[in-house]
Amino acid sequence: MHDIVEYYARRAPEYERIYDIRAKQSDLGRLRRMIQDSLSGRDILEVACGTGYWTELIARAACSITAVDINQRVINLASAKSYPKRNATFALADAYRLERVSGMFSAGFAGFWWSHVSRSRIREFLTNLHRRLEPGALAVFVDDSFVDGVSRPMSDRVDVQGNTYSPRILDDGSEWEILKNFPTESDVRDTLAGIAADIRFTRLRFYWLLSYRVEALGVSL
Repeated sequence: MHDIVEYYARRAPEYERIYDIRAKQSDLGRLRRMIQDSLSGRDILEVACGTGYWTELIARAACSITAVDINQRVINLASAKSYPKRNATFALADAYRLERVSGMFSAGFAGFWWSHVSRSRIREFLTNLHRRLEPGALAVFVDDSFVDGVSRPMSDRVDVQGNTYSPRILDDGSEWEILKNFPTESDVRDTLAGIAADIRFTRLRFYWLLSYRVEALGVSL
């Protein structure tokens, strides 16, 4: 976990270049519209907000958004973006310890976080998120689909839990190997069994979008 925390702290100044790739613009346009439509008028808890690319977009349609991340460096970048409605607040918080976030929310959102959660901890993460959401709240996730020749290359390493990894090189020359999973729709639905209702999974070329209603809280892991 600590490696990915440090990796994203160092990557922060260059992170949003991923949204400049020309081939992805059509998908990104669809995602922006779908996410805003889904979360409009809600009080939202955003987990692992990063540099605030999605925070800024969602805040335009939300009633309020509380965005958390474990990295102060990315929080600083996210909070410096434009929020004309003055409805965005930011806090340092571990995605696995959301009990430290005050309040309850009518929606939860995480962009490009599910793929970095170990298969052995995804239910733990979701259970903790659900405890911060009101009964029947909406949860929305967006993440990468793997596209050969466009997506970052993957290493050959697969650990005993089935997690896959991606080698990365940052502008500062540092080399990293980051946990990066590409779940199937079946994987996602199996993970949500017993804790979600009205599951909707949309696969675009470069991304997938998931939404569901929180069905049960405090389930066993």
